[in-house]
Amino acid sequence: MIDPSETDTRQQRFIQRFMNGVPHLAALGIAYQAHGADWAELAMPFAEQQLADPDYGIIASGAIFTLMDSAAGFSVFVRRNTLEPHATLDLRLDYRRAPKPRATIIGRGECYRLTRQIAFVRGLAHDGDPADPIANMAGTFMFSAKPAEGMSSAKPAEGMLAGPK
Repeated sequence: MIDPSETDTRQQRFIQRFMNGVPHLAALGIAYQAHGADWAELAMPFAEQQLADPDYGIIASGAIFTLMDSAAGFSVFVRRNTLEPHATLDLRLDYRRAPKPRATIIGRGECYRLTRQIAFVRGLAHDGDPADPIANMAGTFMFSAKPAEGMSSAKPAEGMLAGPK
């Protein structure tokens, strides 16, 4: 029998290797935080190159958008329990307030509905308190008919994306 803590450790290593393999996520410092059966959380710590306003230390909205697109897309992976490619059709962020200066931003995406070709997601970005979000997110993703060249349609190793985490 596999020790549950060993499975958790293997999941975390698999997910972080996947995240490290996406250059723009690595450039922004976006890292895996947690996931469940239909949701995923990613974190983007403050970094000087992300500044929109150096006088106030606020992270640019484009970096937050990238974080949310990635969290939403990752929630589709965990909901489907496969790394099959999908494309962002529509992603909307409704900004509610500016992030706190020099804050780590957490992005949470939830894949709440799947059809044969479309995934529907919602989520939020916050800087420490999910009850006081920076932005609300809604989006749709389309599944590819076949894997893009160089991508595998294989499911991850047993339990790699299984939730909850």
